[in-house]
Amino acid sequence: MTAVISAPDTRQKLEILSADAQYDLACACGTRDDEHRKRGAQGKWIYPVTLPNGGTSVLFKTLISNVCTNDCKYCPLRSDQDVRRCTLSEEETVNTFLDYFNRREVFGLFLTSGVLGTPDATMERLNRIARILRYKRKFRGYIHLKVIPGASANAIEEAVSLSTAVSLNIETPGANHLAKLSSRKRFIEDIVEPIKLISRLTGRGNKYARVKQTTQFVVGAAEESDCEIIKYMWGLYDRLNLKRIYFSAYQKGIGDNAIDEHKRQNPGEMFMREHRLYQVDFLMRKYGFTESDICFDNRGFLSLEIDPKEAWARRHPDYFPVNVNKASKYELLRVPGLGNITVSRIIEQRKIAKIKSICEIGKPTKLLNKANEYLIF
Repeated sequence: MTAVISAPDTRQKLEILSADAQYDLACACGTRDDEHRKRGAQGKWIYPVTLPNGGTSVLFKTLISNVCTNDCKYCPLRSDQDVRRCTLSEEETVNTFLDYFNRREVFGLFLTSGVLGTPDATMERLNRIARILRYKRKFRGYIHLKVIPGASANAIEEAVSLSTAVSLNIETPGANHLAKLSSRKRFIEDIVEPIKLISRLTGRGNKYARVKQTTQFVVGAAEESDCEIIKYMWGLYDRLNLKRIYFSAYQKGIGDNAIDEHKRQNPGEMFMREHRLYQVDFLMRKYGFTESDICFDNRGFLSLEIDPKEAWARRHPDYFPVNVNKASKYELLRVPGLGNITVSRIIEQRKIAKIKSICEIGKPTKLLNKANEYLIF
């Protein structure tokens, strides 16, 4: 029998719902220290997040309800689970958020929810909160709304019109994998077509071009390979112009046994796999890598031992060594151990004088020592 909180107050609801919001992270892990899982000191429902533009700040994030009619095997909030259920009213959500905002403890709102009845009924609750903030309370700041899979085109367009950013989680790379996790969600109709609609609404030159679109994969819950995920990643960036793609490693003990025990990676491997996918994402967004540049093992997985850029370098010995004083920015960014900041420094420095050794680039760090193996001066 599902546990029910008897007349919980707003703070009790927030403690429950903000804790449950951890299963729908904006960014579970990343390539920098400030991108990893953590919460702010001011309260359980406030924590630093990575923004779509790459910066970091503090969002007020909560579910408006952890009641859910969906059956996603990886999710501990699915309909058949015995968890404490509660729902925030529109007034509770608006007033609590604005209290934190007016005290300058948060800069914006990230709002998501379990599926209350139907996708459109849930979207109406989310959109109504945003409407109250925008039109009644005159809030002009950051609002990120989670789009519910299966929502109608009208509900989605209203969410886009009210938001600074929107997201709909793609979850898996393809219908066959999604079918292993849910019997109720349809991959094309409920997820892919709405993502395409958001892309059209927010495309360059369109009415809502200012709105940023993101999505997220659940990694390791449906026996998918890294190769399959990256194929979809590339399509989302190349054809649908998404701003960011996030990844959340499936964890043993979170939700159901979504995959057979003997096929499961241990937690350390799963989080490293998540980290490698974030590194690939960064290479695609910042370094000019494409889907065809990413190297996999014979099972279609990224190496857990070396990062994706070094894996590419080892498979392309003909590309190296790279001449520090003559190479283009693009060529230098292919060198393991060199990032955007170091490459920019090299380009500015060689305008003044020829660079004669790695010591002239910077302090001898582990990354620079790695880069030195692939460079000539």
